[in-house]
Amino acid sequence: MTADDLPVIAAVDGSAHSWEALDWAVGEAARRGLPLLIVRVRPPGRRAEEAAGLREAEESLARAEARASRLAPGLAVATLAPLDFPSAALVSLSRDASTVVVGSRGLGGFRSLMIGSNSLATASMAQCPVVVVHTGRTDESEAEPADAFPDVVAGVAGDESSGAVLDFAFEAAVSRPGARLRLVHGWTMFSSMLSGGPIFDSEAAADTAERTLAEITAGRSERYPQVEIVREPVRGSASRTLVTASATAALTVVGRRKGGESLGLGLSPVAQTTVTHALGPVAVVPV
Repeated sequence: MTADDLPVIAAVDGSAHSWEALDWAVGEAARRGLPLLIVRVRPPGRRAEEAAGLREAEESLARAEARASRLAPGLAVATLAPLDFPSAALVSLSRDASTVVVGSRGLGGFRSLMIGSNSLATASMAQCPVVVVHTGRTDESEAEPADAFPDVVAGVAGDESSGAVLDFAFEAAVSRPGARLRLVHGWTMFSSMLSGGPIFDSEAAADTAERTLAEITAGRSERYPQVEIVREPVRGSASRTLVTASATAALTVVGRRKGGESLGLGLSPVAQTTVTHALGPVAVVPV
């Protein structure tokens, strides 16, 4: 299997949030021409509990597979019910996946929390992009066949570390005809100073941030001429702009520095705020 046909993984557990994740994953796999792997993780326990868990997982996967077939007839679908802890299993499977899609919360999640611990852990440690789906649905009703909002929003740094985020965001925009790509870049006078830019002139610093965005996207603009780009340098943290934009975006994309998980580090403040408070699907891309 090549990098071009690695599956989209949809994690399900029977909760309404996991049906959201499944529906989104079906649409993503169909748009990109990729196979879909539906995963129902079975937590370890006593032998009797594991046997009951396997039966429950098989029933849940059968329902999920039937649902995927209704939403995208002809889509290649496989199922898997590994015996493991949810985030550990998904992180392991992410090594051979194009994207892992999870719901914002699973069964047993506190209603007061915007995102569950397994979703957050998977987004923090996976080896491929992880999409955390927030749609606001509270039941098993199926999603609309197309995104209500076509735009893709991406939070980008002003350096080469945003390469993977930009690649993922441009591909996401290309797969959605008519989508604009909104590039959000937060800057401060301190960050301007660190990068060798203006120190005391805020207008000059803003102009520098605008030029930086143009420079890091120049090559991709030529490669994806069909994508309309909107560059949005924002003074201060980009998290508020990203959260607000997520309400009217098909997808919001943020980066996570790959390798930090080995040191016990999670998401950056901007990424964690965006994933936690977003009002739509968020992709976390290792960079």
